[in-house]
Amino acid sequence: MVVFKSFRKTISAAVLSAGVASIALGASSPAFAAPKKDFKLAWTIYVGWMPWQYAADSGIVKKWADKYGIKIDIVQVNDYVESINQYTAGGFDALTVTNMDALSTPAVGGVDTTAVIVGDFSNGNDAIILKNKSKLADIKGQKVNLVEFSVSHYLLARGLSTIGLREKDLKVVNTSDADMAGAWKTKEVTSVVTWNPIVEEILADKSAKKVFDSSQIPGEIIDLAVVNTATLKDNPDFGKALAGIWYETLGVMVAKTPEGKAAREAMAKASGTDLAGFEAQLAATKLFDKPADASAFTRSADISKTMDKVRKFLFDHGLMGNGAKSADVVGIEMADGKVLGDKSKIGFRFTDTYMAAAAAGKL
Repeated sequence: MVVFKSFRKTISAAVLSAGVASIALGASSPAFAAPKKDFKLAWTIYVGWMPWQYAADSGIVKKWADKYGIKIDIVQVNDYVESINQYTAGGFDALTVTNMDALSTPAVGGVDTTAVIVGDFSNGNDAIILKNKSKLADIKGQKVNLVEFSVSHYLLARGLSTIGLREKDLKVVNTSDADMAGAWKTKEVTSVVTWNPIVEEILADKSAKKVFDSSQIPGEIIDLAVVNTATLKDNPDFGKALAGIWYETLGVMVAKTPEGKAAREAMAKASGTDLAGFEAQLAATKLFDKPADASAFTRSADISKTMDKVRKFLFDHGLMGNGAKSADVVGIEMADGKVLGDKSKIGFRFTDTYMAAAAAGKL
């Protein structure tokens, strides 16, 4: 299998430095920005986000942008963290990002952000792997290589919680995703937490044993398309166009037709893999290709429970901003209007408005 490049989920503590936060606060959109015609969405290579570039290349983006009299640029950024930083600093109107990272960076940094499309959740793409050990409990006392403060770190914490262990029972070693597969081959590295395609590459080694993965915490590592809330409020047609683009593209991608196969092949090639590699990763992804399903998931109580876990993880690791006294410091508004945290300081929102409109054929 050809190795598939992935830049998703590599948040570091540096993202939350005072400098980045001050840039974000200074560059965030005003509460009532004037309507605009040109928009930019930043995306990075990951199986759940490949449809965006295909949509641009196939003309689907232009079709929906033209319908609403706007222009939308789909821009690939080669580094996930950098894409989030640029969005937070005001360089992009929209972004592909995980639920945890949308909260930890733009929202904490003062950029009110709305998740307009809940695209999928990891259902096995993220995993804890041990060398020559077959039980998660064997991780106790080990050095664990992972991207610190990423969803890999979150997966580790959630896995440990299922067996009564805590992070103090081991040592986390911050390791770049680009170095993970190479690190695994060294004698010193006996435990890693990472995501596909690195997971599949490491599991090709007979000594590698997967002891926990994201399918055991379904619905907690969620991949989104988010928009600056002020921009969305003043330009709702942008949200409608994004939903139209997304669901038309997914309709093509999942179809068991020659056109669908060609679309998947194009996405596979663009991401640096082959069709088999791309489809293997799709199999470990719970893709909401039907807008009604995405809307229902977004309105479910599960999202609130997940975000409560996520915000507590971030607070426990000092990632809710300087001087934060609790996880309530940033409010999170759910699709039903309920708020986790400070209602006067909402920074991250879920809405099913555009997904529901797509489901009803009202875009």
